[in-house]
Amino acid sequence: MAKGFILAAIATTSLALENGLGRTPQMGWNTWNKFGCNISEQLIKDSVDTIVGLGLDKLGYKYVNLDDCWHLLERTDDGHTIPDPERFPNGMKPLGDYIHANGLNFGIYSSSGTMTCAHRAGSLGYESIDA
Repeated sequence: MAKGFILAAIATTSLALENGLGRTPQMGWNTWNKFGCNISEQLIKDSVDTIVGLGLDKLGYKYVNLDDCWHLLERTDDGHTIPDPERFPNGMKPLGDYIHANGLNFGIYSSSGTMTCAHRAGSLGYESIDA
């Protein structure tokens, strides 16, 4: 009986590091879940505005993740991915700047294979460039 009491006392008095981490799960929004391949620069900006406008960023939503279909199948001659010029006419940097300016983090999907599920350029052999 004394052993059980001691273990219970230790379990209820143990301390956790109070550094602000892990208070909420990592939360965000992913384009695929709503739009599949039907994404664009303007759609992402509108979604960022909605996330912030609804106050979801204050509730723990911190990530905006572009899933498949943001880039072409081909790469540049030096191996870089090419953002779809029709869907993302300004490229990824201005979009990332917009997302960051609204206090959110920006994630971009790729595949560990030679191509993504939607047949865009995958990262196999280009991991360092893509990272």
